[in-house]
Amino acid sequence: MSKAGYIAGPDYLGAGVFVTPYIEDAVLADPELMRLPVPLQSEEDLRALVRINVENGARVIKTRGTERAGRPDTDPREQVYTEAQLRAVVEEATRLGVFVLCHAHGDEGARAAVKAGVRSIEHGTYLSDETLRLMKERGTYFVPTYTTMIDLLEPGGDYDDPVVKFRGLHMLPRIEDTFRRARALGIPIVTGADSSYGPESVSRVSTEIVNYVKLGMSPLEAIQSGTVRAAELFGLENETGALEPGLEADLIVIEKNPLEDIRVIQDIILVISNGRIGLKRLPFGRK
Repeated sequence: MSKAGYIAGPDYLGAGVFVTPYIEDAVLADPELMRLPVPLQSEEDLRALVRINVENGARVIKTRGTERAGRPDTDPREQVYTEAQLRAVVEEATRLGVFVLCHAHGDEGARAAVKAGVRSIEHGTYLSDETLRLMKERGTYFVPTYTTMIDLLEPGGDYDDPVVKFRGLHMLPRIEDTFRRARALGIPIVTGADSSYGPESVSRVSTEIVNYVKLGMSPLEAIQSGTVRAAELFGLENETGALEPGLEADLIVIEKNPLEDIRVIQDIILVISNGRIGLKRLPFGRK
């Protein structure tokens, strides 16, 4: 925090400790976590972790329906929590006024999460038409993290493992197909990344927007997936996500019209966060 009382950077909606069977070294985040059993499975313990997160300032809860894709020792299709377990997470989060976002690649785990009432499905690689129709019916958001799937295949970045690379070869066409079916149904699609978003990361929201256009979205629709749709997902549409009177002045400046060439959105020259300059790259000339 600066002397002026703010940081020239993005707003942050912390999710706290991942609600997953094995929270690993995240147990150090709060002494109360050390009292929870491993693996974390009972509805009572799942509710307890949600409460601890919210007490520590979490504004959303992140849980899982299936295992991970980015680790060679896990199967991304394997279901982790049942509908009843996920419902316990959602009910406790709802009672405390926060949404639940759910990691899920496999269809069975994702469907259980949607039935349990999660706000969004993250990844959704193997979603069936049945699950997608249920998402449309329930108003569940879809966050494909498509660019991260590309990261599985390419050297460097956050995922660089031969097993993960071969996995990505069959997951990439599946997520492309799921994306197109979800869009055809009118499911709200939001940009996202599944990485540390650090200097070595290759996943960026701007790249995700560009890739959405490659997958069939119009440039405007893709931009909205990273702005107004994202704000709606988190219930922040009355605060940010659009250029409207009364909303926070959160915006970027780019050199050319992204509706004519969406790729220019990757070259950001000015960032304004809540009316304050967070990044200014102009002028380019030497002084």
